[in-house]
Amino acid sequence: MTVKLAIFDCDGTLVDGQASICEAMETAFATARLIAPPRNDIRRIVGLSLPQALHQLAPEASDDQRRIAVDAYKDAFRTSRMEGRLQEPLYDGIAALLDRLKTAGWELAVATGKSDRGLFSCLAMHGLSDHFISLQTADRHPSKPHPAMLEAALGDAMAEPENAVMIGDTTFDMEMAAAANVRAIGVDWGYHSPGELLAFGADALATSPAHLGDLIL
Repeated sequence: MTVKLAIFDCDGTLVDGQASICEAMETAFATARLIAPPRNDIRRIVGLSLPQALHQLAPEASDDQRRIAVDAYKDAFRTSRMEGRLQEPLYDGIAALLDRLKTAGWELAVATGKSDRGLFSCLAMHGLSDHFISLQTADRHPSKPHPAMLEAALGDAMAEPENAVMIGDTTFDMEMAAAANVRAIGVDWGYHSPGELLAFGADALATSPAHLGDLIL
């Protein structure tokens, strides 16, 4: 039996967490006594693992400063979640899309730069924890665009690369898909532009979750 697997990025694809991400990153930079970059620059690194993101955002910082910033970011995100201030709304139509794919016989997975704790909490908040056969995070893999997360998801689902698709909003997702020999679909509601997604290997570009479902099916 052929296993069909749809693998989703999280931030910028399933949920819009940009406000909370930017706030936590600004807190992290302040704690490390660094000047915070513009929010547009912060949004563009969403999807990378936290250490890799800090290297891109603060290339002149010392290793100690980046370590402090990583810890401060995690603390800020955790505090925001505990205090009920965390903003990670599902994009309109995503819940219906996931149900549509499940009904059509597709297995679902997530490959994200989030931590295990961050991803599990996000999915639980939206009642989606039982939708996915595989959850891959930056806690257990190299940062995107390394293909390790996709390879692990394929293994969990016992799916072949030719029967899988990676859905994401960044060039990191498109490059990761290419490295794993998996079809890539970009979404135009995230943090990188449609033109960038196509230039970095997207086979198609979805303009809405309903359109995304049509492209997958």
